[in-house]
Amino acid sequence: MHQYHGAFEALFRSNMGYRSGERILVFSDLIRADEAVTASDLDRRTRLHTTARELAGFAGDTYGNATFVDFPATPASGAEPPLALWTAVFGEAMVEQFELTGLMGPLLAKTIDPAGLERARAIVAAGTAAVANIIIALSNNSTSHTNFRKLACHAGARFASLPHFDPEMFGTSMTVDWQALAARTAKLVEAVNRAEWVYVECPNGTVMHICKKGRHAEGDDGLLTADGAFGNLPAGEAYLAPLEGESHGTMMIEWGPTAKLASPLTLTVADGTVVRIDGDDPLKQRLEAKFAENPNCRNLAELGIGTNDKASRPDNVLEAEKILGTIHLALGDNTGFGGTVAAPFHEDYVFYQPTVTLVMPDGSHEIIIDNGQLQF
Repeated sequence: MHQYHGAFEALFRSNMGYRSGERILVFSDLIRADEAVTASDLDRRTRLHTTARELAGFAGDTYGNATFVDFPATPASGAEPPLALWTAVFGEAMVEQFELTGLMGPLLAKTIDPAGLERARAIVAAGTAAVANIIIALSNNSTSHTNFRKLACHAGARFASLPHFDPEMFGTSMTVDWQALAARTAKLVEAVNRAEWVYVECPNGTVMHICKKGRHAEGDDGLLTADGAFGNLPAGEAYLAPLEGESHGTMMIEWGPTAKLASPLTLTVADGTVVRIDGDDPLKQRLEAKFAENPNCRNLAELGIGTNDKASRPDNVLEAEKILGTIHLALGDNTGFGGTVAAPFHEDYVFYQPTVTLVMPDGSHEIIIDNGQLQF
């Protein structure tokens, strides 16, 4: 594991901007007994957990104030993590306040109303000194789209989310020129923010009309040095929450989070939600089960455009969605980046060789990606 110590140092120095005396928290998750995992996923998740523990040890030895927490994996990306992690990040006193005010249950269930969320934010704002300063999320399932993550950032924590991470990425997509990536991402964000609609067409038959009216694209550039900063590592995307109820089209899914599908699935989107799934891959049954649990899981939650020229592997969605010239579309929760739909689920699907056309308020068109090639 000492092979990663240089990468660990770069992560804290370049990506997180460590400041003397800060408290660092690293967490990971464990494979549950009821999970069915492939041999390759078992290997990666075992290495992920080992690397997370090693990262926490490195941080403790180097900076002196680091904690490692692990817990059984949540049911899906976007589901709230267990109470033990909340306590480790926010402290026992703050969690007790959430419980005494009746907020903890709705926070964990993702049923909290806007007024309740504002009360939680006020509690957090009054107790920022108790909250971890740097949080490295090396869990297999993502906590990006959770109340936990949003409240941590509201307290000023700098939060790096690495769901499905493979330690081998320390030698590939994590070696990108971060300043060049940031400039490329900012230019793309500026272009997308001029548009009201985004049209996507791919050679595999994907055709989507995505409504951006009233929504603001942001960039994920891996530079998480400002208080409250949040992003993925490896980073590299421009992203937005489409306006609910408007987008429509067809998504031809060929890749799941960590493997190519046995056969493609066709998802039909109307009025901003998935209304039909055609195909035979087991992902169909998993998605239909999620939709049955909570209809908000059908929501078209995100459009992202990859900007990382060191990213290349299609079999890991964390890196795949960052590949320069790809796009990804997500279903489920989008409340963490400008949307209004809460769900205990958020899952991304990557599409290759897209042609991406911006439609401006005056009706004019601008192609920003042509068959997977960025046009600036």
